Amino acid sequence: MPTVAIVGRPNVGKSTLFNRVIGRRQAIVAERPGVTRDRQFAEAEWAGRTFRLIDTGGIVDRPDGRMDVEVRRQVEAALLHADAIVFVVDGREGVHSIDQYVAAMLRKSGLPTVLAVNKLDELGRAEEHLEFYELGLGEPTPLSALSGKGSGDLLDVVVATLPPRVESDSPDVDLRLAVIGRPNVGKSSFVNRLVGQERVIVHEEAGTTRDAIDTHVEVAGKRVCLIDTAGLRRRSRVDDDVEFYGRLRANSAIDRADVCLLLVDTERGVVNQDFRIGHSAWDEGKGLVFVANKWDLIEDRGPSALAEFTRDLRARAHYLRWVPIVTASALTGQRVHKIVDTALEVQERRTRRIPTAEVNRVLDHLVQRRQPPQGGRGDVRLLYASQVAMAPPLFVLWSNRPHDVKEHYIRYLMAGFREAWGFEGSPIRIKLKKRPDRSR
Repeated sequence: MPTVAIVGRPNVGKSTLFNRVIGRRQAIVAERPGVTRDRQFAEAEWAGRTFRLIDTGGIVDRPDGRMDVEVRRQVEAALLHADAIVFVVDGREGVHSIDQYVAAMLRKSGLPTVLAVNKLDELGRAEEHLEFYELGLGEPTPLSALSGKGSGDLLDVVVATLPPRVESDSPDVDLRLAVIGRPNVGKSSFVNRLVGQERVIVHEEAGTTRDAIDTHVEVAGKRVCLIDTAGLRRRSRVDDDVEFYGRLRANSAIDRADVCLLLVDTERGVVNQDFRIGHSAWDEGKGLVFVANKWDLIEDRGPSALAEFTRDLRARAHYLRWVPIVTASALTGQRVHKIVDTALEVQERRTRRIPTAEVNRVLDHLVQRRQPPQGGRGDVRLLYASQVAMAPPLFVLWSNRPHDVKEHYIRYLMAGFREAWGFEGSPIRIKLKKRPDRSR
């Protein structure tokens, strides 16, 4: 998925444009400079093209003479990771010295750049955008991000600058496996151990891996694409542009993975951020394997250590009840290949299709064992069901009153489906639909 970064000095309307394009108010907007500190990103779509949109912080002219440093730090980070740039300027204030500085950097980079002249409400009679030709970035596009005027024309230009769609030239694989987790928990060491060579740079500094790196290996006759990602920290700690883009690439890796390996450092202990990272992959419908790395350092705690560790994990994060837990050591190679074997099993389970007759047999058994809670408007009945999708498994249940089926009863049905078919390591989803009216 191509990436488009919005850059510009403070208070020119970057966040307003960001919110306008994605169709919701995600970035904080205020009439004062410097509001956007943490970078925002979201998926956007226009004219059939999907892309990632990044809202960056304003480029400021510091009174202590450090303007060059700040400009270069923020703009170069965007140039390094974006496929195209939207350079936003203020049409009411005219060309600013910072605009000229940034324009020079953009021209030198050769990266496709769309010049957006914002805050022009009367587009039909506007001539203010013409003076921005002097920036040497091609034709300026006038718009008002606040009202939406001209935003469609801008997006037409943006989409035209994106690289053409191409089919992936990577070899076919049986499993795409993303290695995720907090910084410095051993992700790169795990990849290196599995591959058998120093494919990924390993360093004790947290955040060494800036981008997602793909490695193709063959395990037990299966073709596996390993995706090593930058460590994920809490958003409040992502105060460095390079690490921000690493987080973006890590989320992209989760998007295109089949199964994610959540690596944690058992020596330092499992923290809430570990659970949040795993939950993000679980919510995306990805298969998940929990990997307790550096287990060799705590094995001397006795045979009950694993049972206590597992019990504590599943008490703190409910979704881990359905996730396989593998103890390993990337340093010694202990059970590293078992991790991939487990991930392959998870992928097989999440792509399993249950025959409709079997689904309805199990559903009837569950309903007979516990009837759905009844509402005041009449009986709530579950009529029939079918699995309509895989990876993750999705079951559609038809009911006479789907909106009256309570959430706790859906959880009961999910537990029953898992009892019947397993699906260990994979989320499952249930969707309720109203039975078609046959009287017509």
